[in-house]
Amino acid sequence: MLKQLLLILTLLSLLTALSQAADLTGRVLWIYDGDTLKIENLGKVRLIGIDTPENKASSRDRFYTQKFNINENKLREISRQVKKYNIRHVKGKKVRLELDQPKKDKYGRLLAYVYLPGGDMLNSLLLEKGLATVFRRYDFRYKKDFLKTEKIAQKKKRGLWEQ
Repeated sequence: MLKQLLLILTLLSLLTALSQAADLTGRVLWIYDGDTLKIENLGKVRLIGIDTPENKASSRDRFYTQKFNINENKLREISRQVKKYNIRHVKGKKVRLELDQPKKDKYGRLLAYVYLPGGDMLNSLLLEKGLATVFRRYDFRYKKDFLKTEKIAQKKKRGLWEQ
């Protein structure tokens, strides 16, 4: 009897988790920058595992200039391009979110992989187009895949990587 009760509780727990995951959808209301969106009923969402250049010079530029030898003018250009890309292809669309750990960043933004209506993951698309780099400071589920995608963009000289 105890085994059956534990099994039922486990199944209920799984069903609850699945239903909560299914609820993580919403329309993109606003594009803050290349890696931060506002999604209805969810608020600010940060694309986990990637980083895009800021629209103004910041201390984060040092990462790009020292590690990848990308100049500040290129960073501002890519910042504008990625925001325009997101406005054109993401704003107003209903997206699905997949969470990882941690669920929120230190600013309270939800951390997520964002899937477009056709099934493509926005985080990965931005890497593929050279509009983002892999956020290396933390581990996350798709880090190895993201690093491979970034490397391909570098070899194809896309976005940040074009000379």
